[in-house]
Amino acid sequence: MASEEGAAVDARQQQQSVEWFKYSKRVVLRSIVCREDKGLGLAGERAVVGGWVRSRKEKAGKGVARGPRQGAAPAPAQDVTCGEVAVFRVPILRSIARILMIKDEPVVQRPVAAPAKREPVVAYLRINDGSCIADLQIVVHSSMSLPGQDISIGTSVLVEGVLEKIPSPGRHVVQLKVEKILHVGIVDLKKYPLAETKFSFEFLRAYPHLRPRTSIVASVTRIRNILSYATHKFFQNNGFLFVHMPIITTTDSRVCSKMFHVTTLFSKSDDMEKLMTTDDHERVDLEVVKAAIKDKSKRIEELKRSDSNREALLDAQRDLQKANELALQLDKRQKSTSLKIKEVNFSNDFFSRPAYLSFSTGLHLESYACALSSVYTFGPIFQADDSQSPRNLAEMWMVEVELAFAELEDAINCVEDYLKFLCRSILESCSTDIKFMSKYMNKDCIGCLKSIGSSSFARITYAEALEILKEVKDHTFETKVEQDLSEEHESYLADKIYKRPVIIYEHPKEVKPFYMHVRDDGKTVSSFDIIAPKAGVLVRGSQREERIDMITKRIQELGLPQEQYDWYLDLRRHGTVKHSGFSLVFEKMVMFATGLDDIRDTIAFPRTHGSANT
Repeated sequence: MASEEGAAVDARQQQQSVEWFKYSKRVVLRSIVCREDKGLGLAGERAVVGGWVRSRKEKAGKGVARGPRQGAAPAPAQDVTCGEVAVFRVPILRSIARILMIKDEPVVQRPVAAPAKREPVVAYLRINDGSCIADLQIVVHSSMSLPGQDISIGTSVLVEGVLEKIPSPGRHVVQLKVEKILHVGIVDLKKYPLAETKFSFEFLRAYPHLRPRTSIVASVTRIRNILSYATHKFFQNNGFLFVHMPIITTTDSRVCSKMFHVTTLFSKSDDMEKLMTTDDHERVDLEVVKAAIKDKSKRIEELKRSDSNREALLDAQRDLQKANELALQLDKRQKSTSLKIKEVNFSNDFFSRPAYLSFSTGLHLESYACALSSVYTFGPIFQADDSQSPRNLAEMWMVEVELAFAELEDAINCVEDYLKFLCRSILESCSTDIKFMSKYMNKDCIGCLKSIGSSSFARITYAEALEILKEVKDHTFETKVEQDLSEEHESYLADKIYKRPVIIYEHPKEVKPFYMHVRDDGKTVSSFDIIAPKAGVLVRGSQREERIDMITKRIQELGLPQEQYDWYLDLRRHGTVKHSGFSLVFEKMVMFATGLDDIRDTIAFPRTHGSANT
């Protein structure tokens, strides 16, 4: 009995004490506003809080006891006329007033009246420190602000005060009455891009360094954080080892998108720099010469029509001939220069051979699976794809998994459990953020997460998928359904027909990489793709080909440089074992979870074709 009473006392004490952050001597806002009582049990507690100002409202007059209602306009001071209130509230009247105030008028000497004594102003600020979606209202008296410290939207503040109950609570029940301002990071509202309250995603992409201050990007970031944590938790709890894989590779598999070259030749070679400079200079000259040829041709036509100056016509024709000869010379020289650039001697390069940014580390990860059994990695991958698709990035993050002594069915079961674990983790740890995304982005995202977490995925073969799509009569596909599934076809299966993730397996070997296990029919491979609503292909996986004769044959069939794969074939020569694996594009998982339509909004600093401005 005594122990129960003691536990109750401890619980009450915990309810009535603020939680100080260990490393910055402040109270994280989440520990105040995200409690079950929304912070009411902390009334009377002293706290230091920091954050960025989301909104500001003012009220003039002494002894202000309560703040304005959420969304209400600030009340005017008592000595402000009705006309001034109208000018304050109506933008066009403010503009007219400014124009009228600057007109020239004769100076008239009048008695100077004593300035009216202004009432003190109390500012009601909503601040957020990024720990949660909810804001905390702080109450700041104008007497505390120093000259030049105008606390406007975007300003960062660190303040000390006492938490108190709002007299007429609504969505918020507590506020912090500020007693001391410890720091103000001022903002120039004329230059601050986020001074308004609503923005398009396209606008925010121009300011990736500032956009996490918005509610929606902050929510996406917190959801992404939970997905990252859950990824490591799932694999660690199931006996996998985390292995760091290289992002620079000398293996060009040529089974994926174009790869980025890694080279230092163009930065250290004086000859190459001269070659490039000459090429650029001659290209400009050639363009100038071509423009001159057009002008001279027009001049000749004019002289022919006038038929007045025979000598001028002959001179113009001779000039045109010389310009054409010069253009031919420059064109030949440019082609020669371009040929030399392509025939670069990589023996002088940093790695003494061609190297690339990796599009996938799966081949390297197999080597650790063939020694440590069950491994995974989680890191960036790159593709030099100039597509403007809302599902493509030049730099993405990928979860890759390899399991030794495992066949196709084992890998499918593993990835299905993994995806269910991710969905449950979001619902449990990011409930407020996912509700926010459901309200503003996709009302069905919570239902989709719950469905995946509790039900099985649809499973169909590649051949069955084709037959199902051929039976569709109420939809016209841009690409006709024949022998190959396009991205459009896959999305239709998940979005319209099954309305849940679909596992498509046993693909034709021609549409899959060389390292996938060829089935007994000799036509298909032991592969699978998981297609998710909204996100498209979420996971790709397969049983790897362990037979050295078969994989060597596949390399030869695809015309791949076999010397690059000699190390990879060693895994089949020395202690080969059946093994399987899969990869998940992390940004597409974020798309699926949040309901976002564009992959650029799922990552902190998106890199796409023609865009890397930070």
